[in-house]
Amino acid sequence: LLNIIDSDRLLVTPVAVIAGLTYNFLPFMVLPLYASIDKIDHRLIEASSDLYANPVVGFFKVTWPLSLPGVISGTLLTFIPAAGDYINAQLLGGPNQRMVGGVIQSLFTDANDYPTAAALSMILMILIVVMVLVYVRRAGTEELL
Repeated sequence: LLNIIDSDRLLVTPVAVIAGLTYNFLPFMVLPLYASIDKIDHRLIEASSDLYANPVVGFFKVTWPLSLPGVISGTLLTFIPAAGDYINAQLLGGPNQRMVGGVIQSLFTDANDYPTAAALSMILMILIVVMVLVYVRRAGTEELL
């Protein structure tokens, strides 16, 4: 593309992997954030400015606490698919960029080390389930389970 950046210097780097993961999983973060911020009563933000809070203080005292459920759910919705993603790291980062999903995949297919791959899969799954349960308990949405 216009030869502005040499493609050989960008590919097979951690920057390429981070850019690819960000491009793929940004909507999983943006949608819960948008829904959470959209629910905030704008009169509260207006009241913070009426009480002489500058925009930064108003953000951290009003907007941030009220949008925190969206931040946490967006983080979970982003982390769960990104934890098992190995295609981005394999295609954009080359064989030297390893992620948990890629390690599990190579243990299953290349090394035929099924016990270690299964153990890593279980550890990853338990970590994800614990994170979801902590979120459900703190958010008070136990009835969804």
